[in-house]
Amino acid sequence: MEETDETSASTADAQTDTDSRDPAPLIGRLLFAGGLFALAVRNLTNLDGRIAYADAKGVPKADALVPAASGLLLGGSLGIGAWKLPKLSAGSIAAFFAGVTPVMHDFWAADDDSRDEELTSFLQNLTLFGAAVAFFTRAGGDE
Repeated sequence: MEETDETSASTADAQTDTDSRDPAPLIGRLLFAGGLFALAVRNLTNLDGRIAYADAKGVPKADALVPAASGLLLGGSLGIGAWKLPKLSAGSIAAFFAGVTPVMHDFWAADDDSRDEELTSFLQNLTLFGAAVAFFTRAGGDE
């Protein structure tokens, strides 16, 4: 039994050592976090426009929910970028995309003129949601 514990510990140590020498995970994390940070800042600097769009989509209390959702995205992106509270950070990002995507990009209910654009936005958000889930899983016991 002790060998298994030591093997598990050395495997975890080796994984950490590999990650620290390989720049790819850091680069990927910073690209993901940086893109989401930019999206959050764009949302927050154009709050009136984002709220109006959410109102048009039928979001209740859009004046409160849009800034709150943008805050989830902002906080999550900073946490992933710095790898601080990574499970909470990735969970915040996942919550943002799980809540926003089906409501704001409901391509199935869009008219013919905007269906393609809404489908593209839906698929982009779905992809980012998947990445947030992957980061949540990767964070493991790093909290």
